[in-house]
Amino acid sequence: MVANVDRRIRKSQEAIKKAVIELMIEKNFDRITLQDISDRADVSRRTVYLHYADKFDLLDKLLEEHIRELRELCDQVDEDAEYKEIVLLWFEYLEQHYVFFSAMLASKGSLFFHNRFLAFFLEELGEKQTDGETVDTQFLGAAIVGIVEWWFKHEKPLSPAFMAERVGALLERNLEAEMPPK
Repeated sequence: MVANVDRRIRKSQEAIKKAVIELMIEKNFDRITLQDISDRADVSRRTVYLHYADKFDLLDKLLEEHIRELRELCDQVDEDAEYKEIVLLWFEYLEQHYVFFSAMLASKGSLFFHNRFLAFFLEELGEKQTDGETVDTQFLGAAIVGIVEWWFKHEKPLSPAFMAERVGALLERNLEAEMPPK
């Protein structure tokens, strides 16, 4: 019986997540209501509230889920790996979840997405001690986010492998030798 309950919970959560992504493609996040989400997911509003405090909580949990999965991918990479190997994992993941990420960029939630994504890339680039190095890391993190946004807004005109090669080369050229790859 517990397995059936867990399966129902997972199915409801997946339907809710899918519904909000579909709705974000159609209209601005600010205009999406919980009733819209529950109608699209074919669940009651009460069911939505059982899992999420509000639509912002839902969006936050969706983004956190993707960032967690990206971190797990990065954690599996050998510490001696070149940047392009890590960047390839990023772009392959982004491509696999194109609908979600393009919906995030197209919606009013894009600033929220931008800030969370920047925090992820800054963490992956590593924490620095001096002010000058912090500026360098901030610059590179913002550049990666900008490249990802460009890639999605232009509907992935270049392959993940090409993007990884170029972004990896830029990172290797611009990061100091003593900063080990993540």
